[in-house]
Amino acid sequence: MSITMDTTLASLVTNKRRVSALKSLGIVTVGDALTYYPFRVTEPVPLRAIREAAPGQQMAFAAVIRDMRVVPMNARRGYRLEATVDDADFARSRRVPGSTARLTFFSYRKSYVDWVSMRLRAGTSVVVSGMPSEYMGQLQFTHPEILTVAPGSAGAGAGLEGYARGAASGNGAFAGSTDPYASVQSAYPPAVAASSGAALKYDADTVQEALTRVCRPRPVYHASSRISSEHIHETILGLLWMMGARTSSTPDGQLAGAGAAGIVAPTTDTIAVQNGEEKSGTTAESGAEALSQSIPDVLPESVRKAKNLMHRAEAFLAIHDPASTARFKESIETLRYEEAFVSQTSLLKARSHAHKSAAHSCPLVTDSLRDQFIASLPFSLTAGQQQVIHDIAADLAHDWPMQRLLQGEVGSGKTVVALAAMLQAVDAGYQAVLVAPTQVLAEQHAETIGRMVEQLKPAIPVTLLTGGMKLAARRKALAAASSGEPGIIVATHAAFSKTFQAPHLALVVIDEQHRFGVEQRESLNAKTDDGTTPHLLVMTATPIPRTAAMTWFGDLDISWLTELPGGRKPIRTVVVNEADAATMGRMFAHIRARVDAGERTYIVCPRIDADDEENEGGSGVSAAAGSALGRAAASGSSARTAAGGRATRAAADAIGIDDPYETFDENGETVARPPLHAVAEIADRLQKLPQFQGIRFATLTGRDKDDVKTQVMADFAGGETPILVSTTVIEVGVDVKQASCIVIFDADRYGLSQLHQLRGRVGRGGTNSWAFLISRAEPGSPAEQRLEVIHHSLDGAEIAQADLEFRGAGDVLGDAQSGGKSSLKLLRVVKDADMIADARTRAEQLLAADPELAGEVQLAGAVLDFTRGNETFLTSS
Repeated sequence: MSITMDTTLASLVTNKRRVSALKSLGIVTVGDALTYYPFRVTEPVPLRAIREAAPGQQMAFAAVIRDMRVVPMNARRGYRLEATVDDADFARSRRVPGSTARLTFFSYRKSYVDWVSMRLRAGTSVVVSGMPSEYMGQLQFTHPEILTVAPGSAGAGAGLEGYARGAASGNGAFAGSTDPYASVQSAYPPAVAASSGAALKYDADTVQEALTRVCRPRPVYHASSRISSEHIHETILGLLWMMGARTSSTPDGQLAGAGAAGIVAPTTDTIAVQNGEEKSGTTAESGAEALSQSIPDVLPESVRKAKNLMHRAEAFLAIHDPASTARFKESIETLRYEEAFVSQTSLLKARSHAHKSAAHSCPLVTDSLRDQFIASLPFSLTAGQQQVIHDIAADLAHDWPMQRLLQGEVGSGKTVVALAAMLQAVDAGYQAVLVAPTQVLAEQHAETIGRMVEQLKPAIPVTLLTGGMKLAARRKALAAASSGEPGIIVATHAAFSKTFQAPHLALVVIDEQHRFGVEQRESLNAKTDDGTTPHLLVMTATPIPRTAAMTWFGDLDISWLTELPGGRKPIRTVVVNEADAATMGRMFAHIRARVDAGERTYIVCPRIDADDEENEGGSGVSAAAGSALGRAAASGSSARTAAGGRATRAAADAIGIDDPYETFDENGETVARPPLHAVAEIADRLQKLPQFQGIRFATLTGRDKDDVKTQVMADFAGGETPILVSTTVIEVGVDVKQASCIVIFDADRYGLSQLHQLRGRVGRGGTNSWAFLISRAEPGSPAEQRLEVIHHSLDGAEIAQADLEFRGAGDVLGDAQSGGKSSLKLLRVVKDADMIADARTRAEQLLAADPELAGEVQLAGAVLDFTRGNETFLTSS
């Protein structure tokens, strides 16, 4: 059976429970498994004789089993197995006296005890790795790692005697050596080859091989309650063996050297198919060649040699079976550069493709609607707004589609810039569509735009289209759009439906780009009858550092609005420990005073109600959101599929946090945390407080129907319900000028950019404003450090930079909402900015010489996979 990166694990792994457990981690194919990177590697285990043991310090040694007994535990269920080992030969090689120690195993299962008993028979040579302790005056190793060694022709102790002979010539003592593996290899001449039957029975053919395996660094993976890191590692090594690897990657940079430790063939009760098993004469060199054929290189050979990088197959082997920690880091750098190169090539190809498409030219005319609109504004445009409007006007005049990202702080005037662009398209006789992520925001945009253009001549029709409209109004709006009459259409996701047609569509403006996928944007391209591609302007208030923008939006022209209009006062941000009852009480009294002064307050909770257990993991965080973020933080990745795969739409509605930060212990297990607060729970608690007697509350969540949302927001803005308890549905675009306070519960669990967005909901009317971040973070924890960033800064770019450093780039840019699967797992947008720039330069050179990548088939495939897997990072995201 030929095994490729796309082969499913279900066809290879016989243990169906393990297949299911791996699937819950997002591991379905061989490629998923090889790119499920460990978050750390253990340090090499030092060799020590038993007399050199120090309790609590990991060690490894070779020994012979002297006796073994199984003792039923009468007071408790189960059995205790004790084996006595003697390291006389091994100790002699280290010039210390030999000694004995006890190996102890406990189990309720008789089958496990019988299996261990069979392996630890008297006279068996073993290599032991574990943590020593003392029990009843004797050195003891509890549940150590044991590798049994096949006996040679000279008897069970042949391997140890070989070590002793090597030690006598000065080659054997390497307790403090920086390269213990070299000493092991020189000290142990290969033992007489065991028979094929023995090879299946014992863990290693020689003591040398066993010592090398237990001493070498060990990768540690993020695991779950269903599968351990060790079993993940075992499965990945089995897959590498099946693909041709027979020995690990050696420090000299070559695959499968003759002196390297061998990868053990997987047992048939774990792996169904064992590639090459019938070829008993398979050599290390032919195994290396087979692995390279199964895992072809993606980077062009010229780039790989210029950067002195590993072959892709070699890098995978060095990550999952590293000969040293330095080798592990080198392999990570290779695959990190590969991700940078593939992503930049993909972005450059997308940009080139866009410039080959045709679009409607929308040149400025004399006495244009755009100029009338700007002249009618009751305020002066900032210099930044004027520059961006000028740049967009030049783009719209071209006959190829504009692709521009407009980034601006909350309240920086992006809507005015977008409206100027839409009026230029209307003036040229075409239609323009503004797509908003929520009905509340779409209605707000339609009302604002209608008011701004009502004095213009000729009159500009403004059509609102939402999914929550009554049938008659919806039909009327669809008819107005399909007529092709020049005008502005403001829509929600309804613009992506098959019933929406706009035959003369020249410009698409997408507000909050991270809420829409590229498939939806492509559906708007199909709305034109003449085959042209609409100009595209995507807007975001999510701050994106320039390094991140270069990575994720390399195919877009980018404009920044950095100036805020006059009259905005800085928002005072206060971090409050939820356990501090006195401070909480003062905060509620302050909110009551602001409400009595005619102002409004938002109170934000991450969950809808306390019964959303089906959407939670054990820590109170969406299981769908999973534990990948810890992996992302550890490796700098934006991987998102750990404990429970990708978040579903229902989970996203129930859990308002965009990217919950997970905490992991040293073994990669998720650390339990308190459950998240819910809207229903907090609204009920607050209404009972004496500070809020006589005050009406309202609640708003993503589950509410559109007409309910509209009425709730109207009552809140009008002051009938001056306190609104909601999920993060108010995060984007909601504009209530009387709102002066926002309270965010579980703030330590949000991303910084999302907190910055939420904070921007207040202070829009020129009044003093406050943001209270309620936290349960431990003192000195990373969560507390994150909140200090938002506490001391109002600079969105600075906050986004910090967010990128705390977690992966994709998290900041919103791939949680996308439902897509990120292909990037190692690239760190901030720290790897220089690497990204280098990859972009080399990708430009490659595409200039070979635009279609005809000479780089593997790279072309990787670029296609990246485009499919990272649609949210391309063009409209």
